[in-house]
Amino acid sequence: MKTYLPDNELERQHALKTYRILDTPPEIAYDDLADLAAQICGCSAALLTFLDDKRQWLKAKCGLPPELTHVPKEISVCQATICQDDLMYVPDLTKDSRFSDSPLVTGEFALRFYCGMPLISEEGYALGTLCVIDFQPRELSFEQQEAMRSISRQAVAQLELRRRLRERDEMLAELDKARAAAEAERRKSDALLLNILPPAVAEELKTNEKVRPRFYQSVSILFIDFVDFTRHVEAIEPAQVVHQLDEYYTKFDEIIARHRLEKVKTIGDAYLCVGGLPEPNRTHAVDAALAALEIQDLLAKANRQRERLRLPLWMARIGINTGPVIAGVVGARKFSYDIWGNAVNVAARLQAAADPGRINLAETTWNLVKARFACEPRGSIEVKGKGPTPMYFLDRIKPDLAADPAGVVPNDRFWRPQGP
Repeated sequence: MKTYLPDNELERQHALKTYRILDTPPEIAYDDLADLAAQICGCSAALLTFLDDKRQWLKAKCGLPPELTHVPKEISVCQATICQDDLMYVPDLTKDSRFSDSPLVTGEFALRFYCGMPLISEEGYALGTLCVIDFQPRELSFEQQEAMRSISRQAVAQLELRRRLRERDEMLAELDKARAAAEAERRKSDALLLNILPPAVAEELKTNEKVRPRFYQSVSILFIDFVDFTRHVEAIEPAQVVHQLDEYYTKFDEIIARHRLEKVKTIGDAYLCVGGLPEPNRTHAVDAALAALEIQDLLAKANRQRERLRLPLWMARIGINTGPVIAGVVGARKFSYDIWGNAVNVAARLQAAADPGRINLAETTWNLVKARFACEPRGSIEVKGKGPTPMYFLDRIKPDLAADPAGVVPNDRFWRPQGP
């Protein structure tokens, strides 16, 4: 038997693959079309098939054994059908020279009648066939032949609908993936914002795309600076210096978070945080004092261990000042939450005037914490740009308000109202 190939066979096979129909499970919509074709034409069997490079695969069949799933392409009659664009009608296959020597005709199958219509896609490719067959010669009326054309169009419409539904599902799946990716990126962006901005400020930035600067009448600024940091840099490998700073700053972050302070920034070996913003509160001076005591206690314990190992000590000066500031976000691409005002400058001067390992308070801060903390008056000390300034060393929590001998941890009585 002669082999028949459409002129666009390679493109046709590629188009067929895009439908992803081959080797799919039975579907009732296609089964119904095969049944309808057999009934209208009064034939023993009907098939709805697709032809790839090697076989004629049966998507739906009526009147044939269930185990019959495909026929070798080189012996099928339908290979000729897909080479044309209209009905192939052969009343007696034994009398048609194209098919009389086909094994389907001369062998046990003994096929005698064939009528098939190519299933032509919207792009013009004959992907398969809808055909009726019989085991004796027969004639179809004009109406029956027209019905075959009509049913084949329904089969193509069903095929196109199936493809569109699959493409829609794939598009929805891609949209879901895109939404999930966008949500993951949004969470990353939110997490990044929360790492550099207070939550309320980050939310305002996301909502309004800007943050309105705010004036705060009273906050407590805590300024930490390591002593002899230049000597550390010169004596220790740079990577180790950065690693050590990171360890301490990470612990400082944990401490100030517990005490409701907000980290503003680090500048080399200097660490700046503040209490009383962005949400104002009345305990910011006490919160800053507790955080400062815990930080110095942390460094003292670490230095005792380092001293035993003959390692350089990391000692810090801490200054705390209470006063008004302006707070806001600067930068358009790299955001930074910052504070400005004379109170910030004074906190830096207080830090510089502290002794290593000590906490230096401004008089404004001392007045707010003196009922709960033991402080040591230092008198007035000259401050650049401000003149003589009263200062106090913060030593510890008062013994009757402390839960530990060092006076770092407050007890239950600490937060009760205290006398002047």
